[in-house]
Amino acid sequence: MSALSPALAERLAAAGQEHLIAAVEALGPGGRDRLLADIEGLDLDQVGELVERFCGGRGEAEHAPTEIGPPEAVGIPRDDAQRARDREARAEGEALLRAGRVGCVLLAGGQGTRLGFDGPKGDYPFAPVTGRTLFWHHCAKIAAVRERYGCELPFCVLTSPANDAATRELFAENRDYGLAGGSVRFVVQGTMPAVDAETGRILLEAPDRLALSPDGHGGVLAALRRDGVLEEWAAAGVTTAYTFQVDNPLVRVARPEFLGHHVLAGAEMSTVVVRKVAPEEKMGVVADVDGRTEVVEYSDLPDELAELRDEAGDLALWAGSIAVHAIEVDFIRRITDGPAGLPFHRALKKVPFVGPDGTRVAPEEPNAIKFETFLFDALPEARATSTVEAAREDEFSPIKNARGADSPETARRHLNALYARWLTAAGVEVPTLDGEPVDLEIDPRLALDADQLAARVPPGLSIQGPTAIGPEERG
Repeated sequence: MSALSPALAERLAAAGQEHLIAAVEALGPGGRDRLLADIEGLDLDQVGELVERFCGGRGEAEHAPTEIGPPEAVGIPRDDAQRARDREARAEGEALLRAGRVGCVLLAGGQGTRLGFDGPKGDYPFAPVTGRTLFWHHCAKIAAVRERYGCELPFCVLTSPANDAATRELFAENRDYGLAGGSVRFVVQGTMPAVDAETGRILLEAPDRLALSPDGHGGVLAALRRDGVLEEWAAAGVTTAYTFQVDNPLVRVARPEFLGHHVLAGAEMSTVVVRKVAPEEKMGVVADVDGRTEVVEYSDLPDELAELRDEAGDLALWAGSIAVHAIEVDFIRRITDGPAGLPFHRALKKVPFVGPDGTRVAPEEPNAIKFETFLFDALPEARATSTVEAAREDEFSPIKNARGADSPETARRHLNALYARWLTAAGVEVPTLDGEPVDLEIDPRLALDADQLAARVPPGLSIQGPTAIGPEERG
């Protein structure tokens, strides 16, 4: 008697995944149950549609050059009128925070593999003086915003199946990094199967397990709804979600100016951007595409568009997305209504797999397609959007690579430079080493920006070498 129900066997055959029937039948009871659980968790109709769309050399079409232009963006204020506009936005954002209408979501599903670090990327000890981790740093910012505006600021951490257990354990061991007990919520993004790039067959990671991978950061929207966060937030009066990435220690959490511009624009979804440093920089660009705001992935942007310059000689498509968004809760609910959701993209990857004879294969070239959703793909569906420029040196220095660009070393230098500017503005002399500021850390619970530090700088502070300044030294 077959271990599969006739209905499931029929669905697998209809989806072109008959090989999984044989894989199930070849297993003993325990392995059979594990593989069946993986298979039953699939939306086979969706997988079939994606295979038809992406496999066998088929892929997404690139945008035609005439379709894309620079976005309409709120720039960094440079004159009195613009500064007045920013003050108005700040007041709106602060009112939103004080009213308890903002919830934060930390996108933290990644592992530290590219950093040579074993564990969730949020546990990476990036701080040069204390060795504090990214999780600690971001939680300190959440605590500081809660204190500054007297708000609950619900906080949700998005994990992946690969790091969920380890992330929850880290938060438990570290007592939620100083946050109030029970004030951190966790949600897990979904998974999708990896398929052979030519045949579309779902790959096996082991004889009794499918090769599954996270469904991309766009999965956060479905996860927030599936796990009941949207309902909890709506009941608490939260109207706006603020999302940010775990690997950017410079990120401004719940920055009131950005929230205020989001409110003033009547936007359903807004984005923070910085100016790209070069055409080849691996950043998605926010652009106007056929009259709608979109993010175009760097891999989808033709070279002639990436290199296009305006009359001043600057990049025409300059607005690099730093994956910071303000999103209305009602908009998330609308996006996640029904089966469609966000579109999937193909990612060609090297995926080890088990062949029909049970032998594990480690491919030397990309062999498989992973299906991913991107959070920014919700932008074109918004009835109104806002794009807000931030100073790159103040808000963006991601830790992605072990060395070189976007590494712990570049983030350390950028943080040192930022803190040195704050301290200098507060009247504190900062020594240098080889022309650069010494290693500095300013605990977010002491100050979230230069103005707050100036009001709280410890009296008589003297910096002689690497220094960490915390709230216990508050002036």
